[in-house]
Amino acid sequence: MTNEINNPSLANLEYFPYIDAEGKLPEIFQGKIGVYAIFNHDQLLQFVGYSRDVYSSLQQHLVRQPEQCYWLKVQTIERPSRTVLENIENAWIAENGTIPPGNGENKEKWTQPINVKNLMTAEEQASYHNPANDELAQIKVVKNVARRVEAEIFKVLESRGLQLQLRFNPKLKEEGLLDLKS
Repeated sequence: MTNEINNPSLANLEYFPYIDAEGKLPEIFQGKIGVYAIFNHDQLLQFVGYSRDVYSSLQQHLVRQPEQCYWLKVQTIERPSRTVLENIENAWIAENGTIPPGNGENKEKWTQPINVKNLMTAEEQASYHNPANDELAQIKVVKNVARRVEAEIFKVLESRGLQLQLRFNPKLKEEGLLDLKS
């Protein structure tokens, strides 16, 4: 975790557990500008990204892809520079040899709010599309789907030992989106 601007090799950086033994994310990255690589349980690269607040971004990725976030490597920089951040991100992806799933076909799952409408059960879809439902009834169905998906995410994170209190933005739930409140 040096602050050198030259492109550090991903292979030379140390792994950090995504969730430590105390159930926390690495707080040393709060408010830090940097590039980060997220690895699954088997330390296979899943996503490379950059952020003006690495810690906040790590929280978002954890709720969006809880089964893929087990290890990470981070390179911080002192001053924000999109060019520097993008160069490191591109170098790490190139070093990996293949585009990580989160930077390719699954990018939306890593970078966008969770769209719960895509996760509706057949019963929920039938209720949502019921011709007798007005817009308010549809919003209620979507909010209930959002609550179900939210509970499923929290259950997975609890099973992983997460002790961090996370809160989804309540206003987005009626639109069928789950994203952490910032």
